[in-house]
Amino acid sequence: MRRTLLVSLVIGTSLAMFAQADSPKPAYDFSLPREERIKLAESAAPPEISGKATVYVLERTGYVKVREGTNGFSCFVDRQDPLNLEPTCFDSEGSATTLQSRLYAEQQRAAGKSEEQIKAEIEQGYKSGKFRAPQKPGIVYMMSDLGYLLNPATHQLVHLPPHLMFYAPYATEADIGSPPPSKSMPRLIRAGQPDAVMIVIPGK
Repeated sequence: MRRTLLVSLVIGTSLAMFAQADSPKPAYDFSLPREERIKLAESAAPPEISGKATVYVLERTGYVKVREGTNGFSCFVDRQDPLNLEPTCFDSEGSATTLQSRLYAEQQRAAGKSEEQIKAEIEQGYKSGKFRAPQKPGIVYMMSDLGYLLNPATHQLVHLPPHLMFYAPYATEADIGSPPPSKSMPRLIRAGQPDAVMIVIPGK
C-alpha cells in the first residue's frame, strides 16, 4: 500500500501532466513529505542494506544528510539530469568517491549554475583531484522500480528498470567485449569517464 502511494505521488502526477504538455515536468517532487522521500531513496536497495545506510534527502538547496548509517552505504535520489528520478545506493567506495560529485552537482544547481557549467567544473574537479574515481571494485544498487530518465531523443520520461551497477573507471565498450544491445547483456554508462559504471539488469 505504501509503495503504491509513493508511486502515485512521485510518478503518477508528473507523468499525467507530461502527457498533456510539450515539455516533461520534473520527476522529483520537493513537496513530498520528507519521510516519503527517505523511503524513495531507500527503495534503491534491499531493506537489509538501505535500512542501515546513510540517507540523503534532496532539498531545493541541495542534499541534506538525514540519517547516519552503519554499513558504509549511502542512499539518495540521484539526478544525472534535473528531470531524472534515480534512487541510488552507493557502497562505501562509491560514497567516498563518486557520491561527492553528485552532492556537488545539486549544490551548484541550487546556486543557479547551468548544466554545462556544472559538467565542466566536475570534469575539472576530477583532473585536479578534488573528486576521484573509485579505487576498487564495488556495487551500486539501483533496484527501485520508481526510477525514471529523460530520453533526449523523444523528450519523454521513460521508466528505468531495476538494475545493478559496478564501478568501471574509464572503461570503454571494448573493455567488456562490445556486447550487442540487449537487456541480458552488460552495458557501460558514461564510457571513458572516471565515474563510468557497468550496468547489469537482473532477470525477474
